[in-house]
Amino acid sequence: MKNILSLFIIFSFLGNAKAVDEKIIKSSISSVTVYSQGAQIYRKATYTVNKGVTQIIIEGISPQIDPNSLQVKATGDIIILDSKYNLFYPKPEATNLEGLPLKIRRSISLLEDSIQNMNYDIQALQDDIDVLTATKNILANNGAIRGQGKVNDSIALLKEAIDYYTVKMMDVNKKLQILNRKKSQSNEIRKGMNERLNELKNYQNSANLNQKPNGPIHRIVLTVKSDLTVSGKMDISYLVSNAGWTPLYDLRSEITTGKVNLNYKAQVYQNTGIDWEDVPLSISTNNPYQNKTKPELHPWYVDFYNRNNYSRTESINQSDLKKKAEAYGYNSPAPSVASGSTNLVNEESDAVFANQFVQVIDHVISAEFKIDLPYSIKSNNELHMVLVKNVDLNANYKYYTVPKYDKSVYLVAQISKLDELQLVPAKANIFFDGSYIGETYLDPSTMDDTLNLSLGKDPNIIVKRTLLTKDSKEKVVGTKIEKSYAYAIEVKNLKSTNIEIVVQDQVPVSQNTEIEVENEELSKGVIDQRTGIIEWEFTLKPKATKDIILKYKIKHDKDKQVFLN
Repeated sequence: MKNILSLFIIFSFLGNAKAVDEKIIKSSISSVTVYSQGAQIYRKATYTVNKGVTQIIIEGISPQIDPNSLQVKATGDIIILDSKYNLFYPKPEATNLEGLPLKIRRSISLLEDSIQNMNYDIQALQDDIDVLTATKNILANNGAIRGQGKVNDSIALLKEAIDYYTVKMMDVNKKLQILNRKKSQSNEIRKGMNERLNELKNYQNSANLNQKPNGPIHRIVLTVKSDLTVSGKMDISYLVSNAGWTPLYDLRSEITTGKVNLNYKAQVYQNTGIDWEDVPLSISTNNPYQNKTKPELHPWYVDFYNRNNYSRTESINQSDLKKKAEAYGYNSPAPSVASGSTNLVNEESDAVFANQFVQVIDHVISAEFKIDLPYSIKSNNELHMVLVKNVDLNANYKYYTVPKYDKSVYLVAQISKLDELQLVPAKANIFFDGSYIGETYLDPSTMDDTLNLSLGKDPNIIVKRTLLTKDSKEKVVGTKIEKSYAYAIEVKNLKSTNIEIVVQDQVPVSQNTEIEVENEELSKGVIDQRTGIIEWEFTLKPKATKDIILKYKIKHDKDKQVFLN
């Protein structure tokens, strides 16, 4: 009874094993979202499965896949039981003609048949040559035929024999010549056939067309169940490393148009092991490899220093050190993607009666740009320039000068509403009136809504700052010392057009109530009382000059020394 039961279990197991069918289906990359680090690969495929349980195998997967990020969606009356990534190690198989393309297999077969027929033809020619060669030897060795008769032979018979020999020998030699020529030509043709045959077979061996690779095959295995034969579509997505993009900007300005053209470019690279051929790209500012865990504060203790405290710190475990480091603002290493720290999870979509797919793009914490044109990017780590955005921005052009430090006048393009462009920190090439003038660095996190883009010096605007010695003096008033300072600033426009210019200077700011700073003359300049910075903004006509007077004095006790820093 036990034996019967065991056999029943074994046969049941075998029956269940046979019920699991395996099908390898082809897939293609439908789109790629490139992150600042990493990329999301989207693949599409069609399938047909029979009733029962089927393992659908998708090969051609990047070896840089993050298995935790695998997501599968499908249409059709199936249930997805399992989805996973695995490595398959095939056994090498002997190379044979079946692995060659049909055209090459046909060529090899025709060549082999032609060579065989050519061998028959050459052998037939050789047989004819042998017969004629024997005939020639008989003629050459027969004295009577050669005309070497006896003395008593008649002249007529001798002449007849010589004529026969001559005609027959010439005929044999002619036929031999023709046959040898045909044999030689046939040998050359056969030689060419053999060389071509060897080339095709060498191609078979070198290409290893039918031999499966010795290395592992990266693949996705889906286990599905269906109650009937059904066909449908699949969408597969996963994250890969060894890919990303870096931003680059081109800023082109022309003062005549009052515009600044922003060329937003992405330098895309990938070395994932799989080429991206004519795929739609999306450029995302998200980085899935960044730490997504919110920092937490821990108690921050303060105490008087003593040696006992110091000895206690030696026994602090690594967890406590980590907490204190976080409390002081030091960044702890970001956990790896494999540890499950990212927001990419292994999802299995219930495909029962699913008929459509919905792609959700979250713009709350990142920006994503869909590229209109498909791109082909090889897996070679080379940079590919991809145009993300090209916009014309309104700019307000002004001249700025700080003659206290620099008598040069700088042209500045003021660009507003940059926050709407969702820029990321990157280097920017600057072009002005068609000429490259240098580069700068755009960091949206450190700038206000307005970007002040310096375009260089203008030599046609002259600025002078002069100390007025007669008004700059020092005197004692009671217990106080008064130090007066006076400066004259001259701005001259040598250009043929009006200019908008901002002149900046400053007065000292007291950090002590016993030190007084009195502004005597600012020439209608606007002062920031917190910083002491003064600005004069005005329009200057061509060939016109503007004079600015700056006067201030400092009062303090005469027995104390004041220093400016």
